[in-house]
Amino acid sequence: MKPRGTFHNLILAAASALFALAGAVFAEGATLDTLFDELKSSDAASSQRIEQEIWTEWSKSGSPAMDLLLERGRKAMAEGDLDAAIEHLTALTDHAPDFAEGWNARATAYYQTGELGPAVRDIAKVLTLNPRHFGALSGLGMIFEELDQPEKALEVYKAALAIHPHLQGVIDAVQRLEADAAGQDL
Repeated sequence: MKPRGTFHNLILAAASALFALAGAVFAEGATLDTLFDELKSSDAASSQRIEQEIWTEWSKSGSPAMDLLLERGRKAMAEGDLDAAIEHLTALTDHAPDFAEGWNARATAYYQTGELGPAVRDIAKVLTLNPRHFGALSGLGMIFEELDQPEKALEVYKAALAIHPHLQGVIDAVQRLEADAAGQDL
């Protein structure tokens, strides 16, 4: 009779862990939903705080080891060691393929090395995992501009602004592209 009780306890423990994990995922989603609602109705000054809170939430993989890989990749990028950054971030995307921010960070590193194809591929993955990722949309807009595709850049920038209406660099890019399309210089 004892083995059956042990098995029963293992099942209950596993079910409890699953419910706890589901609760944490729901809470994270609810937190982000609230932040995005606040972002849309905020003024430019408070939007910076809200944006930082969103980036903080996006940077949580749920695993200390994966968070460390993200941190190392970002640090290597900041120090200009893009090869090391790509190595760390590739390890991150290999081990946590559903963690959008790993793909976004690697897209940034690829962009900084001038590897636009891999950057676009990673941005596509980010947007599949996190369609509200205004940073990835902004980066995609920059790539479209570099590829001399201003119409696509404008479309993507406007999508980013629909999510985050206070991205000043994106606002400036939209104004510039619209003026260019109208034949005006700013």
